[in-house]
Amino acid sequence: MPPSSGAYCRVLGPARVTINGADAPPEILWRKHLALLVYLARSPRRGRTREHLLGLLWSDRDERQARHSLSEALRVMRRALGDEAVQADVDQVRLEADALALDTDLFSERSERGDWAGAASLVEGMFLEGLSIPEANEFETWLAAERTEWGARGVAALVRHADALLAAGDAGGAAAEGRRALAIDRTAEVAARTAMRALALMGDRSGALRIADDLGRALEGELGAVPTPETTRLAERIREARVGRRVAAAPPAARARPPLVGRAAELNVLGAAWGRARAGTGQIVLIEGEPGEGKSRLLDELVARARLDDATVAAARAVPADQGVAWSALAGILAGGLADAPGLTAAPPAALAALGTLDAGLAARAGAGAATSVALPAAASAAMRAAAEERPLLLALDDAQWIDPQTLALLPAMARDAARWPMLLALGVARGAPDDARFDELRSRLERDLQGAVVRVGRLDEAALRALVAWALPQYREEETGRLQRRIERDTAGIPLLAVAMLEAVGQGFQLNPEAPAWPAAQRTLVDSLPNDLPAAVIGTICLRFRTLPAGAQQVLGAAAAIDQRVEPATLAAATGLELPRVTEALDLLEWERWVAADARGYALSTPIVRAILLQEMITPGQARRYRAAVLP
Repeated sequence: MPPSSGAYCRVLGPARVTINGADAPPEILWRKHLALLVYLARSPRRGRTREHLLGLLWSDRDERQARHSLSEALRVMRRALGDEAVQADVDQVRLEADALALDTDLFSERSERGDWAGAASLVEGMFLEGLSIPEANEFETWLAAERTEWGARGVAALVRHADALLAAGDAGGAAAEGRRALAIDRTAEVAARTAMRALALMGDRSGALRIADDLGRALEGELGAVPTPETTRLAERIREARVGRRVAAAPPAARARPPLVGRAAELNVLGAAWGRARAGTGQIVLIEGEPGEGKSRLLDELVARARLDDATVAAARAVPADQGVAWSALAGILAGGLADAPGLTAAPPAALAALGTLDAGLAARAGAGAATSVALPAAASAAMRAAAEERPLLLALDDAQWIDPQTLALLPAMARDAARWPMLLALGVARGAPDDARFDELRSRLERDLQGAVVRVGRLDEAALRALVAWALPQYREEETGRLQRRIERDTAGIPLLAVAMLEAVGQGFQLNPEAPAWPAAQRTLVDSLPNDLPAAVIGTICLRFRTLPAGAQQVLGAAAAIDQRVEPATLAAATGLELPRVTEALDLLEWERWVAADARGYALSTPIVRAILLQEMITPGQARRYRAAVLP
C-alpha cells in the first residue's frame, strides 16, 4: 500500500505516482517527466548537473529546445510535488530528501531486516515496466542496468518469501510467489524450482512439469543454455506419478486436498531436523497426535518434501496385527524403500543376507548361498549406514504405536547410530492409544542424549479454521466466514479431519443443526468418544462424503473397513467381486483423498474415526460379514 501522506512513486512494476494517497497529475507520468523524476530520486544525493540531464534525456534536440524541455519538466514536478521539493540553479538540479519516496527504498529497508513478505509485496513487475525512450540512449542504458539489478533483487525476495510460505505449509501461496518471480525473469531457475516443488506438493504434477518445460525453452531461447542438473533431477522426481502404492498427483475426479494450515511451527521443527540430518547430524523425531489431529498428514508432508530433495525415503505404516509379528516394522521399512536404496550394495553381504530373511527381493540380490550370521540389529545398522552415505536418508514409520517389540527395542540404537550419518528417523505415534507409553523412554532420551525433537500435533486454532473456511467456501463474506468458523470449532473441537469433512459437506449443501451441543464433552478425549459419542453433524458429514464417492470406491472402502487390517488390492477384489483394475483405480482415489493409507505392503483405513462411522452408519452388519467371509479364514 502506498503511504497516505507525501509523494510516493512505485517503480517496481508499472509506474504510479501518488500524492497524499491520491493519483498525481497525469502530466507527471509523461515519459521524460517520469524518467527525470525517478532518475533524480535514484541519483547520488538526489542531484545531477543540468548538462548531464540534458545529455541523458534530450540529446536528440538542439540546446535551446533541450533546455526548454528540461525547464518544462521541472515546472511540472514543482506543481505536483511543491515548489520546495525541486531545487534548481544554473548548474544543478536536485530533489529534496523528503520530496519523494520510492518503493525501491522501502524494498531495501524491508530486505535488510529480513521482512521478505513485506519486500515481496512491493514487487509488481520489472523496474519502470512499460517505459521506453528509444531516442535517449544514455537513459536506456541506465534503465537496462536498473532493471537487471532490481529484477534480480525482486526475484530473490519473491523466492525467499515463497520458501517461507512453503516451510509454513502454504504450498499454494509459495507457487503463486514463484510464478510472480518467473514473470519477471523467465530464466530464474531458483524461482522455477520453488514453484515446481510447491505445485508438486499440492498434487499438481502437470503444472509443475509445465514450469520445467517453460524454463527449458526460456533458457535455450534467451541464453543458449540448459537447466542445471539440480533442476533436471527435480523434474525427474516430479514425473514419478506413483511412489510405490502411493499416488503423487490427483487422480481424475478427485477432490482437491485441503491446504496444510495451522502447522507452521510444527513444520519448522521438522524442516530444521531434516536440514540438520541432511547436513550430516542424524536426528529422530516423534510426531504425536490424537486420531484425526493430523500427525499422518504432517508425516506425509515431510516424506513428500524429502523425496523432492532427492533423498532416499523408506516409508511404512504399522497396523495392530504387526505387534504379533517379529521384525514386521523393519520389514516394512525395507519394503518401503530401504531395500532399493542407492548405495545399499556397499553394505556387507552378510548383513544384506540377514535382512533378506525379511525381504524376498533383497534375499534374491544377496544370493542364495550368502551367509546370514549377522544379527538383524547389526544388519539394519549396516544397511542404513550404507544408504545414508550415498544419499540423505529418511525413515518414516506411521502409527508406530503398533510396531512389534523387536523393532521397538531397536529404535534407541537406530537413533544413536543415526546421529553419525545424514539420516532422519521419523515416527508417527497416536497419542492416547493403549500402547502410547511404549515410547516414554524414547521421549525422555530425546531430551537428554538423542538428537531430535518431539512434535505434538494439536487441534486447529481460530485462525487456522478461518483459513480452512476461506479455502472451502471462498464466496463467503467476512461475517459468514467467522460464523461458520465458530460453528466448525464447536462441532469438531478443531480436529482437522472432521473440520475438513464438515466444510466439504457444507459446500455440497449440508445443513448444520443450529441446536447441536458443543463437542466433545468436558474431560473427554476423542478416543473416549468413539464409537458412539460423535456429534450428529460429524457423522452426517462423513456419511455425505462417503455417498459422493463412486460406487466402486464405496464398495472398496466398505470392504477395507470391515476387514480392518492391512489388505492387498487382490484381497479387496475378492471381497467386493470387482475386477482388479477397478479396485486399483478406486484405491488411488481413496488414498489421495485420505480415506485409506498406503505403504508397500498394502492399504488400511487412515483413522479409527472413519471406520467407526462407516460401520455404524453406512455398512450393514450383513455386508460386513460378507466382506470378511470372502477373504478371511
